Amino acid sequence: MIGRLTGILLEKQPPMVALEVQGVAYELDVPMSTLYQLPATGNRTTLFTHLVVREDAHLLFGFATDEERQLFRQLLRVSGVGARTALAVLSGLSVPELHQTVAAQDTSRLTRIPGIGKKTAERLMLELRDRLPGTMHSEDAAVAPNARGDALRALLALGYSEKEANAALSKLPTELTVSEAIRHALKQLSKSS
Repeated sequence: MIGRLTGILLEKQPPMVALEVQGVAYELDVPMSTLYQLPATGNRTTLFTHLVVREDAHLLFGFATDEERQLFRQLLRVSGVGARTALAVLSGLSVPELHQTVAAQDTSRLTRIPGIGKKTAERLMLELRDRLPGTMHSEDAAVAPNARGDALRALLALGYSEKEANAALSKLPTELTVSEAIRHALKQLSKSS
């Protein structure tokens, strides 16, 4: 695996850059956040890399920081998210912004990124919530003021009708966290079916 490259920046043609390392020019796809941090062509730079090997191609991705690369790898682990989608997310949000977005479960911020639809945004939120440092179980840390609304959206996403979901949630105490509200509502719904 190629972990890092240091060399002369030959060209920038977003999202691709070319980096010459001891006479070999590597083409790397980079997120816009990395592209903005690169020096002018002809200057020496270092990029952290991730190699994706597919049946029809070997794709090399470059990142200005190791944090970006680690987040790219976390995004690749989300089902249905490929390298291009992960690159789009990192081009649309910085590492701290993505952490904040996941912690706040703000899907609308993700759907503003070209190529990210509502379902992909919801899947990213669900799968990244427990994987990103600082966002682990953030909804369980304290009582969420909008826990009922979040629980309702979760039940609707699971296929329950709005009438069924509201009926199950109306029987719950208000001081529950989102995950507790969902759990209790699912118990209510299983008893009624």
